[in-house]
Amino acid sequence: MSSNLVPPEYRPNDREPFMNPIMKEYFRQKLLSWKMELLKESDITLGHLQDGGLQEPDIADRASAETDKALELRTRDRERKLLSKIESALRRIEEDTYGYCEETGEPIPVRRLEARPTATMSVEAQERHERLERTQRDD
Repeated sequence: MSSNLVPPEYRPNDREPFMNPIMKEYFRQKLLSWKMELLKESDITLGHLQDGGLQEPDIADRASAETDKALELRTRDRERKLLSKIESALRRIEEDTYGYCEETGEPIPVRRLEARPTATMSVEAQERHERLERTQRDD
């Protein structure tokens, strides 16, 4: 699908047909842009990790460098998980299942998809899912 299908001022809304070609392309572009941003940040993080910094002679500096490295690794892990969710959302767009709750099959409100483009469930289904998880964890 061509990116010129989406007018620059376009914002999806609940009054138009759900997941029409323009809306679908809008979310595809949004996800691809987010993915490229994360990959760029990931490259920067890798560069920092490869720079070393653990050869600091001062023990406080070395501890600080270790803490920074641990934080960057955690951030990188979160980015990796998010990239996986973005890839999954892009696949759902290709399969025409994007934007529909995986539990109920109902359309996920456009406002939720705008806020969380990787959402796979409606808010209600997500809350039920989380309550069930908490209940099972408490047993």
